Amino acid sequence: MRTTPRAGFTLVEILIVLTLVLLVSGVAIAGSGQLPSARLRRSATMVASAIKVAFTRSTATSRDLRLVMDLDRQKIWLEEADVPMLVTSGDKSLTGGADPMTAVEQAAMLEGERIIKGPPIPKPRFHPIEVFGFGDVEGGSGGKPLQRGIRFRAVQTARDDSARSSGRAYLYFWRGGRTEQASIQIHIGDSIDDDRTLTLLVSPLTGAVRIRGGAVELVVPSDDDHASERQDTGF
Repeated sequence: MRTTPRAGFTLVEILIVLTLVLLVSGVAIAGSGQLPSARLRRSATMVASAIKVAFTRSTATSRDLRLVMDLDRQKIWLEEADVPMLVTSGDKSLTGGADPMTAVEQAAMLEGERIIKGPPIPKPRFHPIEVFGFGDVEGGSGGKPLQRGIRFRAVQTARDDSARSSGRAYLYFWRGGRTEQASIQIHIGDSIDDDRTLTLLVSPLTGAVRIRGGAVELVVPSDDDHASERQDTGF
């Protein structure tokens, strides 16, 4: 008696079907926005980690540090000062009293010195450091970019009169365990929708970072604010 062969799938056919299913699922996930949202959260976590590293290192080594945020290239890295900073949060210049690095910063510093003449103040020069991968971006030996498709929206510290959306922004960490009150906004692509934006709020006394949904602007204390400096009102 002749046996009729049973219809079935070969191993190759099964693998092809599984591959197609995975491809369709990947397209569906990407189209739903889950992947960009995940990259946004990972970028926020990376920036928060850099802030934690800088605060801890500054406290442990008694050196002044700063987090450099390149708002045009969407990259961050850490730098350390060669001498103590004599001008801290009260300085309103682009670099917060440090030696200017870029041409724009140098021009702004010269203009400020032209307007206000006085004895020169030693300005600390910062240099990139290699720590946990947050090193020299310009030399190509370190630093970290934001995730693909994620961009800085605005950065503002307590010494800034307004938020910055281009050039470089700096967040300083001073010896003794203190940083600046800051709002760091990152978003997906060019979207300005709040549901595609995350804000990192930095506490000046503890260096703690809170991540909030949407664009949260920095509330800069006024000169009439008599709150105690020992009370952490960074949020």
